[in-house]
Amino acid sequence: MILMLILSADLYSQYPSFRLYPSTNNQIEPYIVVHPTNPNIMFASAFTIRLSFKSEGVYLTTDGGMTWTGTDTCFGQPLANHGGDPGPIIDKDGNLILTHQGGFILGMYSNYSTNFGQTWSNNFQIAGNDQDKGSPATDGNPLSPYYGRTFLVWTRFTNPFPIAVSYTTNSGVNWTSPAQINNSLPQRQSTGPSMVIGKDGTNYVTWGSSLLVSPFNEKNIGLAISTNGGVNWSVNESIFECNGVKSSSLSPWNVRVNGFPAIDIDKSGGARDGWLYIVTSQRNMLPAGSDPDVVFHRSTDNGTTWSTGVRVNQDPFNNGKNQVFPAMTVDNFGGINVVYIDNRNSPDSAQTYLSRSTDGGESWMDYLVSDHKFLPKSLSGAGAGNQGDNIGITHTNNKLFPVWNDDITGVYQIWTAPIDLTTIGINQISNETPEGYIMSQNFPNPFNPSTKIKIEIPYESSRNDKFRLAVYDITGKEIAVLVNSVLTPGKYEVSFNGYDQSGYALPGGVYFYSLFSGDRIIDSRKMILLK
Repeated sequence: MILMLILSADLYSQYPSFRLYPSTNNQIEPYIVVHPTNPNIMFASAFTIRLSFKSEGVYLTTDGGMTWTGTDTCFGQPLANHGGDPGPIIDKDGNLILTHQGGFILGMYSNYSTNFGQTWSNNFQIAGNDQDKGSPATDGNPLSPYYGRTFLVWTRFTNPFPIAVSYTTNSGVNWTSPAQINNSLPQRQSTGPSMVIGKDGTNYVTWGSSLLVSPFNEKNIGLAISTNGGVNWSVNESIFECNGVKSSSLSPWNVRVNGFPAIDIDKSGGARDGWLYIVTSQRNMLPAGSDPDVVFHRSTDNGTTWSTGVRVNQDPFNNGKNQVFPAMTVDNFGGINVVYIDNRNSPDSAQTYLSRSTDGGESWMDYLVSDHKFLPKSLSGAGAGNQGDNIGITHTNNKLFPVWNDDITGVYQIWTAPIDLTTIGINQISNETPEGYIMSQNFPNPFNPSTKIKIEIPYESSRNDKFRLAVYDITGKEIAVLVNSVLTPGKYEVSFNGYDQSGYALPGGVYFYSLFSGDRIIDSRKMILLK
């Protein structure tokens, strides 16, 4: 995906928001996953609270996110022993697995369903005692030697406060005895683990290394790697330093926040296949400013070494605004997509933003996702200061599906706003109807590293022709498709960053770009990329 977009902070969201499962119960801490082999099936969950009753929501779509069904209660018995921190998974056989904390009996638990959530197994205790923040992952690659193995990693709240792991090979019927992955740094606890599995079955687990004393925030990011299906682990307690945002009362909302890392891997088959990415939220340490910013690191050598940090959100530096709870997914184009909660457009109210990179994290573009604002506030029954400790995102069928919780309706609900990757970079700069088709000369020209192209679509386009803006080399070979969608009348701006459709940087030289309406060519122009 080659489209890039410059979005000013006051532009409206182009992505209508809706609730997955409208209800009168509170829904927070959402996660969302896709079926390994059926892209039309997604499974989302949330920590649900109704007065003193707690559970995990079960929300399912079988038509690519157009419609959703579900319930705010996981009916795995005993119902009273559900305590949130949901971890939804769809395994290779299409079984739903839901991990969660216990209720009246502490521990990590799981339930499974073989009929898309109509019925659920009884709770299976994976680990007893005080545990926190489970993060599941499943190996969905048929070529992996551990195909179908589903893992759960979590924080163990006993000295040395490590990350623990267990896995199931039979869709959650039973799980292996918990194993300790790491030992934590001195005077630290390992918190907020996140796990991803490479195409070859290699497991990667990251976590925040947090102070055991005030201010309790994350100071390092750790990483563990297993090449034998989670049996043995190679551990690095600090792959890079950070200054996490963990707080029990972040201003101006007075809600608790964290700097837990999120990890993902490029499986696109493109130029950066196998690259690992981690995002965190930090402040008072470059490249972050004095306020919470999202920071990105990458590894191009299977986690051995890591880059310096890159500030992801593109609002003004040190502007006193918060960007927290980042979640990440790498799409089939190799694009890196980071979603987070952001109050750049308000002194107090928050919105959901997406930052996207198509060059391996070198540069980022911001997109306003939610079509409304909300005022974060703590939720009774969720823990001191808690309004949710995470949001989520996944991708399927060339679309992104971010999920977040907000209380614009009066109770916290899970929202989404599907984002079409074939149109994400098309910025409509005016809805004024032009008199005719116009495609401008790109500017600047020559260019390095990026250039902009403006197009104008007249009223006659209302017949719903699909527009296509493509880039060609001097031999006439198509190397990038910038626009391939129906456009309403108006004026648009597209940016091209000098990469081909597979994510490879183009060499310097002469290129051509053409605009089509249906099968009819509207205009072609020449541009020069300098290297």
